[in-house]
Amino acid sequence: MEEKVLSDVTVEDVAKYIRLDEITEDDEKLLNDLIVIAKEFIKNYTGVKEENLDNYNDFVIVLYILCQDMYDNRVLYVDKSNVNKVVESILGMHSINLL
Repeated sequence: MEEKVLSDVTVEDVAKYIRLDEITEDDEKLLNDLIVIAKEFIKNYTGVKEENLDNYNDFVIVLYILCQDMYDNRVLYVDKSNVNKVVESILGMHSINLL
């Protein structure tokens, strides 16, 4: 099985990860928004430029976890004070803006 990179992740991939059986039009829009927000969070947290995000395969699981958390809590932001420890660990390994 070929590993995914961040730019390959689709709404269907996220829906499968969060165990949505059927995707409504509203779900599709929400999941798409969550993907965009999660990518922005990853970029802002790490300082990695958008064109380099695909260099880090472990960002895919971070995106899934962030999307699931936002979907479960029905929020369109990542609660920075309560970031999942796996997410924090992975992003911390790749942070280049730790000044």
